[in-house]
This record gives sequence, structure tokens and C-alpha cells, in this order.
Amino acid sequence: MIDDALDRPHEECGVVGIWSRPEKQVDVARLMFFCLYALQHRGQESAGMATSDGHQVQVHRGMGLVSQVFNEQNLLPLRGHLGIGHNRYSTTGSSHLANAQPYVLQTLHGPLAVAHNGNVTNAGTMRRQLMERGVGLTSSSDTEAIAQYLAMPPAFLSRGGANWERRMAHLMEVAEGAYSLAILTKDALWAMRDPLGMRPLCVGHLKQDGEIVAWLVASESCALLTIGAKVVRELEPGELVRIDGEGIHTVHRAPPPRTPALCVFEYVYFARPDSIMNTQSVQVVRSRMGRQLAREAPADADLVFGVPDSSVPAAMAYSEELGIPYREGLIKNRYIGRTFIQPSEELRRNSVRLKFNALRENLEGKRVVMIDDSIVRGTTMGPLVRLVREAGKAKEVHVRVASPPIRHPCFMGVDLASYEQLIAHRLDVAAITRHVGADSLAYLSVEGLHAAVGKGMPVGQGHCDACFTGRYPVDITEVRSEEHMSELQSPCNLV
Repeated sequence: MIDDALDRPHEECGVVGIWSRPEKQVDVARLMFFCLYALQHRGQESAGMATSDGHQVQVHRGMGLVSQVFNEQNLLPLRGHLGIGHNRYSTTGSSHLANAQPYVLQTLHGPLAVAHNGNVTNAGTMRRQLMERGVGLTSSSDTEAIAQYLAMPPAFLSRGGANWERRMAHLMEVAEGAYSLAILTKDALWAMRDPLGMRPLCVGHLKQDGEIVAWLVASESCALLTIGAKVVRELEPGELVRIDGEGIHTVHRAPPPRTPALCVFEYVYFARPDSIMNTQSVQVVRSRMGRQLAREAPADADLVFGVPDSSVPAAMAYSEELGIPYREGLIKNRYIGRTFIQPSEELRRNSVRLKFNALRENLEGKRVVMIDDSIVRGTTMGPLVRLVREAGKAKEVHVRVASPPIRHPCFMGVDLASYEQLIAHRLDVAAITRHVGADSLAYLSVEGLHAAVGKGMPVGQGHCDACFTGRYPVDITEVRSEEHMSELQSPCNLV
């Protein structure tokens, strides 16, 4: 399988949830399909939906892209007026159908389904506690631990009623790390963000003839806009909301954190540019990064171009700030995608050429600045520089990166590789420059990144920048432990 992202941080996950008025007969599954399609960039390994009519739950999950998992035939049985959906990239839990979401349980109080974006850093402890209480686990996903915790009432609750609100509030006290959740119960849709707000989650509504017919939650606002819904707001860190026939209402708030910690990589790479996060346009923030990069690391060059697609806003802003013309330098083959046809060894060695072509007409004989959003392992930048030199015939290639050097792994749900694999952990900037074969290389500073991100941000907000600084907002001792990592692996190996 060709890695569509090449040397990129692997995406997190995307979640969506819909509650609709039963009498309006909204096609919930079809709406979720298009929402998940809009969130495809957040996970490409598996996709799934669970829908309910208040009595029964229908589920369909599969490996692959949304368009590969769903079709008219398997959407048809997904009936009901509420549902949740999920795109997955595996972080905790291997890439098998057993780990695909939503995770669904039948409980004494009706169906329970969970879709999760993030990574619970104390999932090993949670899994062990569940097994000590006699709960059998069938997957290596932390989402299963979340669902089982909700299904098994804590000791302080009476077993006579569901008390979903108190169960979810208790989960927020127990679970550590990053989690945005869409949860389906018999008669309600629930949405929850972890107390640090590390993963995004927003809420909106869909109107017909001026009347609200459905409420929705999604990882990014672009998913809601895709189906014509209006974005109402983002969930606050530590907020739990219930959506039912009475509308949407907050039922629990965790104590506010000293500083919220939304993943700053949402702005750098993960989020779609047309999404809004912390009330800011991702496109605008990326442009600010490019302008700040130009101030910190100007280059004497003839033209600027960005590595498609997420680097383009920063590259255009870099060009404008320095008065250097912007031109296309690389054309992306958008349809190579995730093919299951294995390339030959020769093609594998030249995988960058499968993904990009250089525009020789624009590059030949020019001193060029190539802007990228990040460098992770360094395995793609070198071939890109060679492509621009050899196929594009550029005279000089100056690389500028619109984020700081990634020196630390992420333990909160983003696959950024290990310390040994991160090139900026092993080499300084001068050595990386030689490694990739550039004439010069410079990164945006940590201070510059925060200046760009924070310019339009509400007071009191903050971000997790641990991949750049090593300052983790949660205790990562357990998730880094090899003992606990081995505990997270299921012996069942279901496929």
C-alpha cells in the first residue's frame, strides 16, 4: 500500500454525530457519509457508522476510505433518527477491523456506541481495572476501554438506572490524555471533550424551511458546512453535552484547566484550511505562519512555491511578505491515493515521483524557495529537493519550514514517529540541510509559531506544542512504558 501522506504526521481520527427529529425522517446515514467524506483527511484506515431508531442499533464498519467502505446497499439498512460515525487512523490499537469504530455494546439500559478521536494515555491502567472486574476485552483499542467503562457503572452509582450523565462525568475524571467523543445511547446523542481540549469538536444544526430538524457534532466545522448545516460553536474543554428532543444542553463541565491545550498541529497540518478552530480560520493562521517565517528566515530567491497542499497558504504569505513571486513548482498527483497495488522496488525508491511532478517551465535556472509545513523523518524532503533540482532544473533550492523542528513524539493520538526516527531529534539544522541536499534550510521558531497562532485567539486559550518542546500537558509515564504498551496489545488478533 502506498503511503498517501509520505513523510507526514499521520492524522488522528474524525468523529461525527447526528440527532434528528424522528418525524422529519432525516436520512442520518447519508448525511454522516458526506460528513465523514469531508473528514477523510483525519483518517484513512477504516470508517464506520452506527445508527439507532431508539430501540435497535445498526452498524457498518470496514477497512479503507469512506468511499470504499460505504455504498448505496450498505447505507440502506442504517436507519434511525440518530447516529455516530468515525474515520480512523490507528495510534493505540493496530490496524484491524476489530479496532474500527464506532465501538458498539448492548447494555442493560439499551445500546451504547462510542466514536473517539485522540489517545487515552492511561488506557493500560483502565484496561487492567476492567479485566480485574471480570470484563473481557476483544481489541487493543483504547476506545473499547472507554465504552466498557461507560457500560459498567462506577461503585458509587446505583445499578437501578442508566445515569449516563454521571457515568460520563466519572469517565472524564478517570481517563487521561486526549479524547473527543461522540456517544450514542438509546434516546440521545452525547458529545464530550477532554478537560484540556486537546482534540477539536464543534456543534451545529441543520434547518429545513427555517426549522431546526437536526443537531450535529463533528471534529471540524468543514464537515458541517459540507451538508449545509450551520456551525453554532465549539465545545469547551471538559464539556459534556446531551442532544435529544429538548435540543442541546450542557450537562457537565470539568474544572477548567490552567491552560487549555488544543493540539497546535491542527493549524500546522491536520485541519482542513476551511475549518474554524478556537474561532480562527485555519487558512488565516497558516498565512500568518508564512509571514512570520518570512520575517525570521528570508531568502534571496527568484520565486517561492509550496509543497501541495497544506503548505500553500504559508508559501503564498511568505511570497507576499518578501515581494518574491509565487509560482507553482510541484504538481500533485491527487489520484495515486492509497492504492493496494504494490509498487515495484524501483518505484518504491522513487515514491516521491509517484506523488509529485516538477514544473520545469517555472523552475529552470531559478533560485527557488520551497515551503513545507513540517519535516518528520526527513525521508521525503531529500527526494523533493532532488526532484526540483534534477527534473525542475532549479539553480538553487532553499527550504523553509512553516513550523519548528519536530524533536519529540506525540503520545496523545498523533503518529509522529519515535525519537530514533525523528530527524530533528538526531541532527541539528546544519546536518539536516546537508542530509536533504538543500542550499539552505530554516524553520519557524516556537515563539514565531505561537505568535502566529495566538494573534487572533481568545484570551485564556492555549495549545499543546510538546512535539516541538517536549513539554507534555499530561503525564506520559505510562504510555511511554514498554510494559504498558505491551499490555495494550490484544491477544485476539481479530481481522
